[in-house]
Order: sequence, then structure tokens, then C-alpha cells
Amino acid sequence: MAKNLTPRATDYSKWYNELVIQADLAENSGVRGCMVIKPHGYAIWEGMQAELDRRFKETGHVNAYFPLFIPKSYFSKEAAHVDGFAKECAVVTHYRLKTAPDGKGVVVDEDAKLEEELIVRPTSETIIWDTYRGWVQSYRDLPILVNQWANVVRWEMRTRLFLRTAEFLWQEGHTAHATREEAIAEAEQMLEVYAEFAENVLAIPVVRGVKTANERFAGALETYCIEALMQDGKALQAGTSHFLGQNFAKAFDVKFQDRDGEVKHVWATSWGVSTRLMGALVMTHSDDNGLVLPPKLAPIQVVIVPIYRGEEELDAVSVVAKQLVADLRAQGVRVKYDDRDTYKPGWKFNEYELKGVPLRVAIGPRDLANGVVELARRDTLTKETVPVEGLAASVPSRLAEIQQALYDRALAHREANMHSVNSWAEFESALDAGGFVSAHWDGTPETEERIKELTKATIRCIPLNNVLEDGVCVLTGAPSKQRVLFARAY
Repeated sequence: MAKNLTPRATDYSKWYNELVIQADLAENSGVRGCMVIKPHGYAIWEGMQAELDRRFKETGHVNAYFPLFIPKSYFSKEAAHVDGFAKECAVVTHYRLKTAPDGKGVVVDEDAKLEEELIVRPTSETIIWDTYRGWVQSYRDLPILVNQWANVVRWEMRTRLFLRTAEFLWQEGHTAHATREEAIAEAEQMLEVYAEFAENVLAIPVVRGVKTANERFAGALETYCIEALMQDGKALQAGTSHFLGQNFAKAFDVKFQDRDGEVKHVWATSWGVSTRLMGALVMTHSDDNGLVLPPKLAPIQVVIVPIYRGEEELDAVSVVAKQLVADLRAQGVRVKYDDRDTYKPGWKFNEYELKGVPLRVAIGPRDLANGVVELARRDTLTKETVPVEGLAASVPSRLAEIQQALYDRALAHREANMHSVNSWAEFESALDAGGFVSAHWDGTPETEERIKELTKATIRCIPLNNVLEDGVCVLTGAPSKQRVLFARAY
């Protein structure tokens, strides 16, 4: 398998697109803006699902499923929500086709117009809160801690595989609580779940923060977020958790009787991450040779490739290789023995390097005679000769070392590209250099929008660990009490 990736330094965007396709993660489909997630890509997404789902259940959440279609009237009940999503909605107007008058092809049957048009869900708050109205009567019915794994449609005009597609996969949590304090605690808890997952599983360091009013989720009182930095110096929003207040409960009349017999509206949150994390994974760790996967997510953690001439040598190598497979599986390692005779070892080496397998083991007749194997690390592209005896027992710690090394490398990159500035000239220069720019802002939406117009940079977040500090806004010179993080972003 010959790799022919455009170098990152030459054209980062082109490198990304080529890598996603050549590494068999996804491809464009016959539907504009939609993608086919291929088996290798979907296996990585399944790993993300499993890790997140376990964390959701450990925090008391359960899974459910809600309809793909949402009555159009539901969207009109929460003004900010409809304003936020109106331009991205796909609308179903008819339910039947008929043969065209000329007998060629089909056309919409105008007699089959829906009484009420249906929105293909861009997010599920409205259909879920209409449902919750029937689930909640008393404080005994709370909290509701529900998550949904689903697909959603947002009619994006400019799309890129995983990062922005018209249809994508995600999870969306929707919870209902008796008090404001419980809802805020839930939103903050789920942000931390996302941050821990990003750092410990994806090996992506993130900044925890809250969005400005301009950048909040439509209908939220507060949006908590985690922000990551890609290798090209652009930021990527890796997850959000929203405190929705009572907006949706009031819009859909979801009330409960509290312990004192008083009827009140419930308090709400929603939170979600999507297949956009696949893009984050690619852009954080991969190199000009292909995909680099953190071992915790790699569908195959170790691949064993035999080196042989003729069936007799293959049979001899296979005895050792198959025992190594059994020993590795006993250690909980995901391993593959690739004894296909349709490809040469060099082709296989390239394939697994491109697909990001963390460890590769090569075994040949000479290795058998010496009781050794060749062990190659994907993250460093280094090779070493190691004894086959004891190898299986050492692999978990080797994988843990790779996992930590990827996180440390990404963290070092982020810290090297974290710029603190105090003037407009410094601000522009830092943005052009790439990375997060920590700067004072006067707190007004007008200034935030003006900076975006001038530089294409947005306020990624107000960090949760911010220290109050007197200063002046880099654009207006007006007083400021704290710094915020700006960046150009995906």
C-alpha cells in the first residue's frame, strides 16, 4: 500500500481530507454533504460510544430513543431555539411520490401534502420536552436522567468529513430536575465527564470553560464547553453541556408538585458530543505517514505480521504467532494476526501504519531461531528487537506508555501555542501564529462580533479556572476584569 499524503506543512486541510479517505475512516456519499463511515472509522466511533456510555451509566443515566421527525409547531414554542436552528432545518412536506406524467421517474404527489410539516431533527429538545410533560407530575418523578444515541441533520452548506456534515451521529443527554442547583450541578458534572474522556481516552488535553452569550447554545442560560487545539493552531469545540434553566419546561408546560404541594416548572440540561470527535482525534495526533491512534481507542492495538517464504515457514511462524495472540487476548489486548497471502509484508506494514495501529509485531524464521520478534511503535516510528518470551505480559504497559506519550505531546503543543497578549498588535500577531490567545475583552457582544469580523477569531471560552485580573480590552481599551480565550476555529 503506497501512501501519498500531502504533507501537513504544505496543506493541512488537504492532508486531513486525504488521510480520512486513505485510512478508510469515511468517504463522501451520493447525498450532498453526507458521509459513509467505513468499518475502520465506525469501529473507532464504537469505542468512543462504549467509553462514554459506561461513564453516563455510572453517573445514573439511562438510554432512550425519540422520533427522528419533529412537528414544525414544536419549534415555535421556544423563540431562541428556533432562531438558532431555523437556517439549518430540513423539512418534510409530503409523504408520497408518484410516477411522473411522462412516465419517466417520479415526482412529489401534491395530494399527499402533510397537514403539518415535519422537521428532521437538528437536536431533540422540543420533541423530548413535549414527551416529558407526560412523564412528570410530582417531585417523585424527578430527576429524569436520559441520554439518546442518534443521528441528526443540520443542512450545512460547506461540509468536511467528520468536522461538519449535513447528517452526523451523536449522543444527546436531556435531564429534568426539581431545582436550579441540581440542574447546574448536572451540567457541570457532564462537562467533567467529557473532559475526563477527552484527556484519558482520546489523549486530547482540553480547556474547560463557559461560552459567551453570543456563542451559547440556542435556548440555554449557560453553555459549558471543552476546547481543544489542533496541530495547525486552530481550536475545535470538543463537547458542550448546557444549563437550560426553565425555558423548555415553560415552553412545553412541564410542571411538578413539590414536597410542599406547590406546582413549579422543572429545571433542565442538555449535553452532547458527536462524530466531530473523530476529526479531533485525527487532527490532534496523526502525522504525514497516516493515522495515529491512542491505544485505548484503537480497534486493533497490536498487529502481528509473519515474514516467510513458502508454507513451511508460514506454518512455523504461525505456531508462535497464534500463541502470542492467545497470550495477548488473555491480557485484554485487541490483537490481529494478519496471515493473508494476498499481500506482501511491506504492503501490510504500510497499511497498519496508515490506519494507526499502535504496535506492530513482525516474526520471521530468523526471529524464531533467536526467540525474538521485531516490535514497532506507531507514535514514534521506532523499532526494537525484543524476546518473544514475556512480550505479551509487557504489552499493556507499553500501550499505556504510548497513550501517555500522545497526551503529553498534545499538551506540550497546546502550551507552546498559548499566547497572552495585551495590545491589538500583539493580538493579531498571535492569531496569525496560531493557537489560543488569552486577552482582555470588554464583555460586550458588539466588541466580540467586531473582533470576529476583523480577524475571523471567536471567543472559544471563558476558562473555568480564570483568575480575576484588571486590564483593558485589546480592541476598545475599555476596562476588563478577566482574560478570555480567542482562537480561529473549525
